[in-house]
Amino acid sequence: MTLTPDLIAQTYAAISLATIRTPTIRATRLSHILGIDLYLKLENLQHTNAFKARGALAKLLTLDAAARKAGVIACSAGNHAQGLAYHATRLDIPATIVMPEGTPFNKIQRTADLGAEVVIHGKNFDDSVQFTFDMAAEKGLTFIHPFDDPVVAAGQGTVALEMLEQVPDLDCIVVPVGGGGLIAGMAVAAKGKRPDIQIIGAQAHLFDAAKARIEGFSPHFAGATLAEGIAVRQPAPANIAIMQTHVDRIDSASESEIEDAVFDLLSHEKLVAEGAAGAGLAVIKNSLAQFAGRKVGLVICGGNIDSRLLSTLILRGLMRDGRITRLVFEIDDMPGQLANISRIIGEAGANVIEVIHQRMMQSVSLKKAELEIVIEARDQRHVDTITALLRDAGLAVRDL
Repeated sequence: MTLTPDLIAQTYAAISLATIRTPTIRATRLSHILGIDLYLKLENLQHTNAFKARGALAKLLTLDAAARKAGVIACSAGNHAQGLAYHATRLDIPATIVMPEGTPFNKIQRTADLGAEVVIHGKNFDDSVQFTFDMAAEKGLTFIHPFDDPVVAAGQGTVALEMLEQVPDLDCIVVPVGGGGLIAGMAVAAKGKRPDIQIIGAQAHLFDAAKARIEGFSPHFAGATLAEGIAVRQPAPANIAIMQTHVDRIDSASESEIEDAVFDLLSHEKLVAEGAAGAGLAVIKNSLAQFAGRKVGLVICGGNIDSRLLSTLILRGLMRDGRITRLVFEIDDMPGQLANISRIIGEAGANVIEVIHQRMMQSVSLKKAELEIVIEARDQRHVDTITALLRDAGLAVRDL
């Protein structure tokens, strides 16, 4: 089967009643801040909070009665697992999901809660995939690939059909790229409707396999990435071929840029987005001049970011913006110093949220103490004003 505009249209008709027609909204604040006209396709509001539910359902609907009765199997520790589990359970199809050892418990639990049998096997994804193939053959289960399947890619391509129905005059669409199913489906669908529209891929620099394959350089596989949903070492060859003919370019972003982008989506648009979506916004921010005066669409492909990771990301973002700042003082070890510092900070309109008073630091003299105060301020300019007031009062202070 070949991925074509007709296949995507047929798939859209098949899955539309059981998927959410997610909104495409204008990102008002980000548009103003970045100086572009930015529209966000909110697939974080899709079933199981990611676009993967579309492709999973599309494939399930193609199974005959015998295959449905036998059941399906997949290897995934992320959004594909949950999307497949959700729709398989809804259609009364037994589903088995193989996950590698070390998969976070919350992902295992969410997948099991959606009705799938979860099997833990393998030290890494490659080990798990081979085990999944073997188990599928042994038990007669249908293996459903997360991206290397034209029907699955067609399901993902329905995202583009909705975007162009909702905002017909988009000039370009930025799509996160991992295994390539989403961008292949969306590129074929969008170019089928509007051959002039520009499709731009977005990857994490640490996992830029698709960009490397197309541009002919060695990929960067180094460490963990916040954009774990698109951390794929081997994109599907069929999807690469489509990217070579339908995708205008693929850009990549650093980890700090992706982190900033996820924080921007939360801070300015009040949207919880995972790192893959952050990669999309990051590559837009890196090329603002190219997007000036154009209507830019961005797929917020999912919102399944770990809550503990998100809380740390928020705190780091607040510190980057100067809204939470650590001030370190070297003070005389005598009564009244802390009260005086707190008074100056309070009168300047900031809030003290943590105090560490250290007398035993050998970096200061015996009759002095080091005082660390964490404050909440409006922004970095506010912090600069506060530190100036503290120095004017004769205090030795460093802003960390």
